[in-house]
Order: sequence, then structure tokens, then C-alpha cells
Amino acid sequence: MTLKESTLQILSDKLWFPPVEKAQSDGLLAMGGDLSPQRILLAYESGIFPWFEGEIPLWWSPDPRFVLFPPNLKVTKSMQQVIRNKQFSFTINKSFAQVIHLCKTTERADQLGTWITDEVESAYTELHHMGYAYSAEAWQDGELVGGLYEIKLGKVFFGESMFSTKSNASKFAFIQFVDHLKKEGIQLIDCQVYTNHLESLGANMITRKKFIELLKRYEAVR
Repeated sequence: MTLKESTLQILSDKLWFPPVEKAQSDGLLAMGGDLSPQRILLAYESGIFPWFEGEIPLWWSPDPRFVLFPPNLKVTKSMQQVIRNKQFSFTINKSFAQVIHLCKTTERADQLGTWITDEVESAYTELHHMGYAYSAEAWQDGELVGGLYEIKLGKVFFGESMFSTKSNASKFAFIQFVDHLKKEGIQLIDCQVYTNHLESLGANMITRKKFIELLKRYEAVR
């Protein structure tokens, strides 16, 4: 992703975002501002999410958008066997602080670092205490071995990050959580940008315009 500061909106303390149509071709919309709960929630309900490169907040609204409709969840035969064998146990919101910290610190073969700064960790933990941020956990022999965290607005969940220290643990947590969300009436899971991992689980691309329409339909706009 290339930072073209000459055409980029620089945010101040004022609580607002430019129209998502102003985003650059890679989805980058604005930089700066803060990570207050109010700004983060305004971002999500506007079809925007934060992603860091360095210490300055960058705000993104890509087109197309990568999403999962819960009924489209794909579970491979190998994962069905993992679930049947009860290799892991599953919980929700049992250990949010530990989940986000492990998302921040767990090394990944395809990444040189993490976008989850101390400020991000603190902001989303506050959102958890406010009832907006959730975690889903996979456990093995009493140890937290996989999980993810996300934001909930209306009938939409906005996925943020996941980690795994055991093979298939994050997939297990994700599958179990999506099954739970179906029962809760969640209509859309925002996966933000493309990954092979999430495509294998049933996620697909939709236009940004369609995504914004769905946010309004599913009451993700306060």
C-alpha cells in the first residue's frame, strides 16, 4: 500500500471522516486523528477501519470489500473432523485481553510485524468494556491456543485479527464463532481485505457501495 500524502485527508481532533468515495485506489482514505472509542465506532459505521503503518493511524475503505455472509461458511472435512474429535474447546469473551495481546505478539510467517500498537490494544480493550468488542477463544488442555477479536454493531461483526499457536486453532474458533453468530441473527461479517485463509472459509468480495448499503440495512449505523 502506497501512501500518497499529497492527496490524503489529514484528520484533526474534530470527529469526522471524509466520504469513502475519496479513498485512494488501495483504499487509503485518511491519516491521523485519534483512537477514541467514538472515532473508531464512527469509522466502522461509515465503512472505514483503522490500520497502522508506523505510529500514525491510517483509515481505510477499500473497494471491493471482503466479507462473509454467515450462511456461506465453508467447513472442510478435515475441520469437521477436528470439531468432532473435540481437539479444542470454545468460549466467547472469556479472555479478551489475552486474545488481543496474543494477536499483537504472536509471530506470523508472512508478516514482519504487527499493526496492533499499544494504543490499538488499549482502545479495543476499552471498547470491549463498553460492550462493542468481542473475543472468541480456542483452548487446549486449559491453554489459550487460538482466537480472534471483532467489533459488533447492529447485525454486523467487523473482524479485526486472529492468532493461533496450534494448527487449526484459529480456524476452529472462527467456525464455532460464526455458527454462534448465525443463531444470534448476525447477517454480515466484515473481513476487510482479501486473505486465502478467509476465502477458504467462504468469504467473498462485494463492492464498497453494496457494503455501505448493507451496513444501513443491518443496523450497523447508529
